[in-house]
Amino acid sequence: MHVPDGFIDAPVSVAAGVFAAGAVAVSLRGARRELDERTAPLAGLVAAFIFAVQMLNFPVAAGTSGHLMGGALAAILVGPCTAVLCLSVVLLMQGIFFADGGLTALGVNITVMGVVTVVVAYGLFRLLTGVLPRTRRSATAAAFVAALVSVPAAAAAFTFLYWIGGTTDIPIGKVLTAMVGVHILIGIGEAIITALTVGAVLAVRPDLVHGVSKIATPLKLRVDGELVDAPAATREPEPAAPRSTRGFWITGLVSAFLLAGFVSFYASANPDGLEKVAADQGIDEKVEEHGAADSPLADYGVGDIADARLSGGLAGAIGVSATVVVGTGVFRVVRRRREDERGSVSRDHENA
Repeated sequence: MHVPDGFIDAPVSVAAGVFAAGAVAVSLRGARRELDERTAPLAGLVAAFIFAVQMLNFPVAAGTSGHLMGGALAAILVGPCTAVLCLSVVLLMQGIFFADGGLTALGVNITVMGVVTVVVAYGLFRLLTGVLPRTRRSATAAAFVAALVSVPAAAAAFTFLYWIGGTTDIPIGKVLTAMVGVHILIGIGEAIITALTVGAVLAVRPDLVHGVSKIATPLKLRVDGELVDAPAATREPEPAAPRSTRGFWITGLVSAFLLAGFVSFYASANPDGLEKVAADQGIDEKVEEHGAADSPLADYGVGDIADARLSGGLAGAIGVSATVVVGTGVFRVVRRRREDERGSVSRDHENA
């Protein structure tokens, strides 16, 4: 659902940009509480993984495709504030280097794909995990539902922005029905990808999933033939040494490279949900050429390479590399800023 230039008029685009900048600023502060030395590199990996999976358009209806938005996945894995930053990094890289999503519409895209999806998905996920049994299976099911709902919510958010700032005169009811209808189908694909990914991480490293960090299944003991909850420990257990994340990070990065560099060649070539609705409803009548249309990586291909498979694969690999470097750098700076603030507060107390 990358909104191009020309769909939304300048005043609303500027307002969305201001809102998105505010959301990023708030998220920068919030991410300091969510990130530590282990999770800062993992947040960069999540951004790179979302970049890679967004290249994998899957068919959802006749002549229409969809792709992962990633808000639910990022929020559950690394926290909502860090997730907004992850999506912002991805959208910025896509807009500047790959001509995907308008430059003047960057604020619109961050608002719709990077804020609305995260807020809706994480809020629903926390609600569901609060009422469901505290098990990994329930957490995976909650991730499925949260991701499913987040996609049509983003479609509705775009429709609202189009209602107040659309550049073509189309009945808003038709736009809302078309956008939400097709994005419910896309949401099913988003939910499957999110649930599979969250479930896989929970199976191997549940300690790295921010959204379920407090979920645990009580130990059961058999007493007189019946299973009962074990009594609480009488003393605090010895703290275990933190497990290394290097193997997990390498595995995730290799997976992202394979998805972007190889699997993406087999993605659906049909227009995505927004492109299809825009063409059918006439929303794209005033679409503008992308400011980075002459980029050597525009449309996810390397301009000087004729072979489509090699060109697309190399562009995907470059995108994953750039995203993980930029994302990891951003999150390390955010984490270091928190440590500097703690050190400053500690020194102030000592001087007092």
